[in-house]
Amino acid sequence: MEREDIDELRSQVKCAAVLEQAGFGIDQKESTRKAMKYRRNAEIIIVIHDGKGWFDPLGESKGDVFNLVEHLQGVRFVEAMHEVAGLVGFVPSEPVWKRESRDRKPDLSIPERWRTRRKPWKGSATWRYLIDERGLSERIVRIAISTNLLREGPHSSMWAAHADNDGAITGWEERGPDWRGFASGGAKVLFRLGRPEALRLCVTEAAIDAMSLAAIEEMGAGTLYLSAGGGWSPATSEALSRLAERPGAELVAATDANAQGEVFAERLLEIAEQTGSAWSRLLPPHDDWNDALRARNKERE
Repeated sequence: MEREDIDELRSQVKCAAVLEQAGFGIDQKESTRKAMKYRRNAEIIIVIHDGKGWFDPLGESKGDVFNLVEHLQGVRFVEAMHEVAGLVGFVPSEPVWKRESRDRKPDLSIPERWRTRRKPWKGSATWRYLIDERGLSERIVRIAISTNLLREGPHSSMWAAHADNDGAITGWEERGPDWRGFASGGAKVLFRLGRPEALRLCVTEAAIDAMSLAAIEEMGAGTLYLSAGGGWSPATSEALSRLAERPGAELVAATDANAQGEVFAERLLEIAEQTGSAWSRLLPPHDDWNDALRARNKERE
């Protein structure tokens, strides 16, 4: 097949078509227009570049639609090409978005955009979302605000900061009643709640889970509550390794009680083995730590 024919084939078949045929389903709750998350049990693929590209957030694999077939089926390029050709004309299902597109490039940098947003205050929309809907305690929310971790997002949403090991803001998790995403143009590293010198490192999958676990444990002084933001970038691995290599450090896999949570826990175990730190698994009694916190609050009521 000529180069022009291969390019034409690549333009006609989107990665979503390959994934749907392979039994993956879109996770609309954790998808954005620019990054659509597909799941098949514990496997996750993120589709980007208007359906023309993809990457594995739990590994290093990425590429175009041909590479995706090679990755999923373990075949060579020629076989992948024939598989893709068989999907010409297949129209994958499109998610129904609940938020307007943010295709326009932001005018400000990540640090500038962060500085322009207000911190939540008692009674604000973000405050009510965190306290009333998510069940977080005022104490935990106030600590997160005082350490520059939270901002008011649009439509009652919360922005929860990710920062590198030098404290620079790299992006933020966005969570609200009808929205879940990550800062456009930002980079996932770690959300960090607690004393930077703490040696017990509780790693969760979302900032709200990190704050929920901190509320359940009443904010242990020797614990740093962390969130990887639902992904696993090389920057996240590097940041965790630097924290775990300190003498006396313990990595606690406080990820969700499901298949994806177990995959994340295994990744943390690998880091613990590489750095020589202690490792333990902390399972939430419900699917995640926010579910556990809200169930506890309900029982107390």
